[in-house]
Amino acid sequence: MAVHDGQPSGPALLRKRLPRLQELLDPCCLCPRTCRARRTKGELGECGIGAGLVISTIGLHHGNEFPISGTRGSGNIFLSGCNLKCVYCQNWPISHEREGRIFSPAQLAEAMLELEKNGAHNINWVSPTHVVPLLIEALLTARESGLRLPVVYNTGGYDSLEVLRLLDGIIDVYLPDMKYGNADCALRYSGVTDYPLHNQSAIREMYRQVGSLQRDAGGVAVRGLLVRHLVLPSDVGNSERILTFLDEELPGLVDVNIMAQYRPCFRAGEFPEIARRPSHDEFAAIVRLTRENSSLRLLEEPAFPR
Repeated sequence: MAVHDGQPSGPALLRKRLPRLQELLDPCCLCPRTCRARRTKGELGECGIGAGLVISTIGLHHGNEFPISGTRGSGNIFLSGCNLKCVYCQNWPISHEREGRIFSPAQLAEAMLELEKNGAHNINWVSPTHVVPLLIEALLTARESGLRLPVVYNTGGYDSLEVLRLLDGIIDVYLPDMKYGNADCALRYSGVTDYPLHNQSAIREMYRQVGSLQRDAGGVAVRGLLVRHLVLPSDVGNSERILTFLDEELPGLVDVNIMAQYRPCFRAGEFPEIARRPSHDEFAAIVRLTRENSSLRLLEEPAFPR
């Protein structure tokens, strides 16, 4: 079975890729931080996670974009820890304080099969970058036990090109953020100097693997790339640069969700320029720019901030 034939990835491909992914876990080079933590020996990576899977929640989620949640819900697996340090993170107890409980890959495989049994449209790995080898181990067990659902890779967008290439043929739908077109802002608000460089390389590779978004008869994504861009106040993310990249650097149609959910959470109050929600005019300007780029398709009518 191969994702390119519209079928989920088979166990043979997962077995082939798993050893190299496990090597990247220790010393850890799973993300562009390359912190080289000896995670299997008890050290924590920059993500705050050691050698185990720490999971906050598992369940059917109806709050994603319709192509992801559909009518029955997405099978969300919300992983604790994160390789970014966003000062405005809305899920900071999970990403920064690593709330959750430890799962073995076998336990996660059982949970994925249960999500399928309960009607999930897909398996949705939320913030998976720092634990990819463990997720692939769990997916291998689940596939061997009959799991047929497509896999969504729901990421902050700070991803390693090598890891993404090892996921070719395994991931069905890529759901990355594009947070910043400006490296200085990425450093100030998320603690990484080179976010645009690695983010753009990652988006190119994701598009190469899966192309434009493809949906089934019910409108649910079965394959492809869907880019999320959260509009930040004062345009600190440099949205125009992101939209220009998508329009000029990717060869085909790109589905984009322009998001209005920003609110000043966690430590955002320490940064006056982002200590408020975006204005209606700021958001409308980004939506207008998106519509002006012919190769970009707004996923759905944006909900303007009030």
